[in-house]
Formats: sequence, C-alpha cells, structure tokens
Amino acid sequence: MSDIVNEAVTVLNEKLDGADFDGTAKFDIEGEGTVMIDETGARAADEAADVTLSADAETFQSILSGDTNPTSAFMSGKLKIDGDMGMAMKLATVLA
Repeated sequence: MSDIVNEAVTVLNEKLDGADFDGTAKFDIEGEGTVMIDETGARAADEAADVTLSADAETFQSILSGDTNPTSAFMSGKLKIDGDMGMAMKLATVLA
C-alpha cells in the first residue's frame, strides 16, 4: 500500500468523524491504489461501491487538502465519477 493511500485513509477518517455518510464510495488513485469509504469510515480496500471517484494522486491530494473543490475537479475533467452521482455529491459535502 502506498504512502498516499495511507495518508488518504487518515485524512478521510478525520473528515468523516461525526459525519452522516450512509453509502459506499471508492477513491481510485491512479497508480497508487484504492480507498473505500462507508458508514464505518475509510480504509485501504478495493470493493464494490455505490460510486467510484477516479483521479491522479496530485488531484486527489489537492481535493483532500481543500485546495481543489471536488465539483471543479469533476467539471475540468480531473476527477471522473462512475456510479451514483447523488452519492458523489453527498460525499463532496462531507469532505468540504
């Protein structure tokens, strides 16, 4: 597992603490690995999910740090979304 995935799990768990997220989402970080998010938090795993968000490591880290808005990343083509768009929007509000 890469350092980027490990860091993502830590940051996502901090952001999800106390949040109401009741679906499943997967972040596919190009060349690094995948992170699953569900009601229990974030973990390094690759499982089926309601929505899959794909981006390169730089874009993903920028979204996590708050430097890049997930919606802007999607609109500019840097973030790809496959699956339930409503779940992706719910996740974006949790991560904001």
